[in-house]
Amino acid sequence: MSAISLCDVGIAYNGTPVVHGVSLEVAEGESFALVGESGSGKSTVLKAITGLAPEWTGSIGILGAQASRRPDRTLARTVQMVFQDPYGSLHPRKTVDSILTEALAIHGIGDRDGRVETVLRDVGLDRRFRFRYPHQLSGGQRQRVAIARALILEPRVLLLDEPTSALDVSVQAEILNLLKRLRAEHGLTYLLVTHNLPVVSFMCDRMAIMNRGRVVEIAPAKALHDGTFVDPYSRELYAASGGALPGPEDTR
Repeated sequence: MSAISLCDVGIAYNGTPVVHGVSLEVAEGESFALVGESGSGKSTVLKAITGLAPEWTGSIGILGAQASRRPDRTLARTVQMVFQDPYGSLHPRKTVDSILTEALAIHGIGDRDGRVETVLRDVGLDRRFRFRYPHQLSGGQRQRVAIARALILEPRVLLLDEPTSALDVSVQAEILNLLKRLRAEHGLTYLLVTHNLPVVSFMCDRMAIMNRGRVVEIAPAKALHDGTFVDPYSRELYAASGGALPGPEDTR
């Protein structure tokens, strides 16, 4: 069974089409990237999956169930999203504890103390961070909290919208290594949006290249090492990155 299945998906904003005929399958346990320039429709696809972009046509399936056109409580137990900006995605007047327990309260989940301490430990934060406010955290720490918030409902799929692009370069590698470890430990499926091809090389198994709202090619991540792209736009994107990229073992 596919973790994520999109068939001929078109997405609009206020009646204006922005994504056209997207079809792809993401297997359970796979890390799959949506790649392309800014404005190519990558993040819009994630928003449609989560119900944040309700004007879509076609079919969106999540672990065998059909996605809703509005945020869905049942779906939230299965699919969670990590947003690009850790400065904007956390409520500035809530402590880390409040941010993490909010989802547990909404879903009526108990053992809140144990779950909060476990998920903080999973993302590399000790209990001292539990009652701090976002302004008391660094950018990398905030993104770790955002990842913890996504994990606390124990989803099977994470949607990652440029999860490191707002961070300092020195912190980006730490967050990518964290995400890679969490995927292995929790058996997660990732759908990652990025324009950074070295990130794809390090994190992903396959990628879909998007251009002007359309998927122009689906390729294995190894194509970033040997340049075996077919579509002209994909080859241009690859050439703009400087050609062959280092393997994952060289990016740690």
